[in-house]
Amino acid sequence: MTVSEIQKQQQADLHARLWSIANTLRGTMEAYDFKNYILGLIFYRYLSENVEQRVAKLLEEDEISYEEAWQDEEYREALSEELISDIGYFIEPKYLFSSLLRLIEERTFDIEALQGAINNITESTIGHESQQDFDHLFDDMDLTSSKLGRDVKSRSSLIAKVMADIADIPFAYENSEIDVLGDAYEYLIGQFAANAGKKAGEFYTPQQVSKILAKIVTAGKKDLKNVYDPTCGSGSLLLRVGREANVRKFYGQELTATTYNLARMNMLLHGVNYMNFDIRNDDTIEHPHHLDERFEAIVANPPYSAKWSADAKFLDDERFSAYGKLAPKSKADFTFIQHMIYQLDDKGTMAVVLPHGVLFRGAAEGIIRKYLIEERNVLDAVIGLPANIFYGTSIPTVILVFKKCREHNEDILFIDASNEFDKGKNQNILTEAHVNKIVQTYLNRETIDKYSYVATLDEVKENDYNLNIPRYVDTFEEEEPVDLQAVSQRIAEIDREIASIDQELATYLKELGL
Repeated sequence: MTVSEIQKQQQADLHARLWSIANTLRGTMEAYDFKNYILGLIFYRYLSENVEQRVAKLLEEDEISYEEAWQDEEYREALSEELISDIGYFIEPKYLFSSLLRLIEERTFDIEALQGAINNITESTIGHESQQDFDHLFDDMDLTSSKLGRDVKSRSSLIAKVMADIADIPFAYENSEIDVLGDAYEYLIGQFAANAGKKAGEFYTPQQVSKILAKIVTAGKKDLKNVYDPTCGSGSLLLRVGREANVRKFYGQELTATTYNLARMNMLLHGVNYMNFDIRNDDTIEHPHHLDERFEAIVANPPYSAKWSADAKFLDDERFSAYGKLAPKSKADFTFIQHMIYQLDDKGTMAVVLPHGVLFRGAAEGIIRKYLIEERNVLDAVIGLPANIFYGTSIPTVILVFKKCREHNEDILFIDASNEFDKGKNQNILTEAHVNKIVQTYLNRETIDKYSYVATLDEVKENDYNLNIPRYVDTFEEEEPVDLQAVSQRIAEIDREIASIDQELATYLKELGL
């Protein structure tokens, strides 16, 4: 099976099971709230199984169970210290997911036991380096909410059903071709929350798009000092980069608290040690948390044409001061670009997904775009993607690739992949072949008829720094010439057929006396 086929199979299985779990929750709460409980419990199961696996190795030669070891003070102290040092937290045996499942099977489960388990995880990190990474991690899973039921008994019964269903999901974490939490999130949004005014695109970048960005920023590199996403959402982009190269540290920032929690969960679920990621919850432009860092790779799918303050104070900010202009209040696209370029290492690569407007809009955006190309010469490639590949928006998007030290510093590569997709039920789909074609064209930096073009900087200048892809990649297909004589003959034939029918009809009407 190809990677694409494995991915589809894993997604189909996950989606079927999520649908079943969501059905359990239907009628008790708004559809959009499902995700908080489903994703939170998926994550709790992962944390629990992670503890069990590590404890099994630690106690392998002692021939003693975790429950027995925890009763012994010396064992308990040694195990908790080892787990905190290794994974940043511990879970007492009685609070393990498997322990609560036994209570469910015995019909003695109480939702307060689950609350105790969550509290146990958080409290185990207090005073340790991992505290920040686990703090408020489960805040979105409110187990006291009346949405789950009017009393403890009904809430316990509902959560027990959900936990039993989640226990049946075969999560092959290491071998999975999908981002389990990210994909689950997108699916839940798409199926149940379309009318809630929420967009999965705010939090999640489709895996195939993530793959393009990741392959570009890791080209020729197997080891990266760090990678950064200033609008990291669920962390799917960062994790994808980690699939393409060994990343020593992941950095991210996310404005929405719920999604920030999701990103931290996702890191841990994918085996990233708490010491190896630094994700913050704040406004990246107004309150950046990593300004002193320079990054070897930067990936991003920022909110499209978001509003920002555009306060005059930013003209004195090192990120923006050299440009002489700020992006307009109504469109922060270039604000994010400027922020990321400031943090890009001299030998780093940055790939960002944006709406097409950044290619040609004028006024302040036009001035910034010209400065980036003419003065800084940091724009390496422009890659046009198909429309309708992101949930929540049908607009076509573009990948911009930036480098501070460009090997090909006298030209810019343009790729028009807007027609390269398979038609899906709700969204257009990029296949593995489409992804590979884009990446290989970028790496080979070649002109392909009706697909790509290497434009000189002089050509871009002649176009007044307008980067609209059709100006550089000619995809016009000539229509076959029309045989006017044949058309004329056919019209004459049709006229004769009409006359014949009219005559026949007149005969019938005469016979009827009409």
